[in-house]
Amino acid sequence: MTVAVLSDFATQRQTMVDCQIRTFDVTDQDVIARFIDVPREHFVPAALQALVYSDAALELRADGATRIMLAPLVLARMIQGAGVTSTDRVLDVAGGAGYSAALLAGLAKEVVALESIASLSSQAAANLTSAGVTNAKAVSGPLDGSSVDGLYDLILVNGAVEEGIDSLLSKLAPGGRLIAVRKIAGHAGKVTRFEKVAGETSHRVLFDAAAPVLDAFARRQAFVF
Repeated sequence: MTVAVLSDFATQRQTMVDCQIRTFDVTDQDVIARFIDVPREHFVPAALQALVYSDAALELRADGATRIMLAPLVLARMIQGAGVTSTDRVLDVAGGAGYSAALLAGLAKEVVALESIASLSSQAAANLTSAGVTNAKAVSGPLDGSSVDGLYDLILVNGAVEEGIDSLLSKLAPGGRLIAVRKIAGHAGKVTRFEKVAGETSHRVLFDAAAPVLDAFARRQAFVF
């Protein structure tokens, strides 16, 4: 029975890659290999395993809060757009139970998985250890990056941002990139790549994508007299 279940998950994983990820203009073979190699079912509770290889985002609930796992095709294309290299130090923001960190760990030198929901951060630590990932660590703290040290070559934000990312941009090393779904009032979300060059930050849109706005980066309501 166990062998049959594992085989079924492997088949679903391959189908996810072939029918979702490859058809969404993801062509980087290293990125595709990570989505084949990393078992997504290990990073979700049992109640979600029937949906784990669907094309939908999934809700992880803990400590009275909810974290969204991005749809696989969106996450794959974000990682491709990030241009991860084997020398990169990566900050994975709001990655829930560690799935995105596990993917990135196979492409980068080092990954710090930053999660503000404490119990999910603990789950991420356990999941990464269970998966044999040795170059990623889980850190519980505010999503603005104030609880992590040093600079990063890449910051990947697992969700949408409206404002308040200056604190994360300040964590970029020279030549560093930040990838997030950027939402501007009245417009669809767009995955945007920010780059820091010669102390200046520029950005360009990569593709359209839907994702919930992370509370830490939500637009604050202006006070009206």
